[in-house]
Amino acid sequence: MASLTELRYVMAVARERHFGRAAARCFVSQPTLSVGVKRLESALGVQIFERASRSEVQVTAEGRAIIEQAERVLDEMERLEDLARTRRDPLAAPLRIGLIHTVGPYLLPRLIGRLHELAPNMPIEITEGLTADLADRLEHGELDVVVLSLPFEAAGVAVEPVYREPFTVAVPVGHPLAEQTAIEPDQLAEHDLLLLGQGHCFRDQVLGVCPRCNDGRAFGRLQRTLEGGSLETMRMMVASGAGITVLPCSSTWTQDEGTQALVRYLPFASDTPTRDIALASRRRFSRPQAVEVLTRSIRETLPTCCETLSRE
Repeated sequence: MASLTELRYVMAVARERHFGRAAARCFVSQPTLSVGVKRLESALGVQIFERASRSEVQVTAEGRAIIEQAERVLDEMERLEDLARTRRDPLAAPLRIGLIHTVGPYLLPRLIGRLHELAPNMPIEITEGLTADLADRLEHGELDVVVLSLPFEAAGVAVEPVYREPFTVAVPVGHPLAEQTAIEPDQLAEHDLLLLGQGHCFRDQVLGVCPRCNDGRAFGRLQRTLEGGSLETMRMMVASGAGITVLPCSSTWTQDEGTQALVRYLPFASDTPTRDIALASRRRFSRPQAVEVLTRSIRETLPTCCETLSRE
């Protein structure tokens, strides 16, 4: 009979397509994981994996059905464990939260204290990542709830809008734009606009604010070279005079005095662009009370520049 541990090994290899990375994901040695996978293949009489190259593993045609069933078995086992914990106390088990990079650093400092007041026995496990990665981990049961930017849809996932956040323009003190009282979106294309790397939804939202910025011919030097950075990296570059950027308003609430003196934050002239932040969780998640407490904690600790949202 297959053990749950062996099923977890198989799922890890299927996701990583590499035995070494799968072993690290499972916190075991590679020989231990390989033996477990071989034992399961022998017990079922099916070859689940084949080596496509020295570094990559592929799933066989027969193995795909095994992996799909293994995922269902592990999901049901997790639900069984969650149900048992829920009967004892739905706010006592750990809550695994994923947050996109442009939300986590600004939401968590305010959130954690309030969350601890409302659920002192519920440890929080935090993961930051891109939307696609977090959604994948939510789907596979590795995260319980994800904080992300709308729009977002996924089968079997409930989405709860939580707050709306305006954007602001950050420019260096002494920059020509710093003398203005507000910024027109098209003006962004006339200067070195610092952007996050590909895969960040906030990058796409900023480019949506300024259609001219989508034209590569309008890009300044830094627009093409700043990839894979963070909002804080961009803020430091603005402070140094390297360019301008667009930031969510919550990110302007946490900064050191030295940087604050070097950066000026300007509103948009009209129709201020915003983003809507929501919580996404599996509809079958057995601890909705935990998600409700998280939602309440976020709404009660928002910066005043943000607007609370509710499900329409």
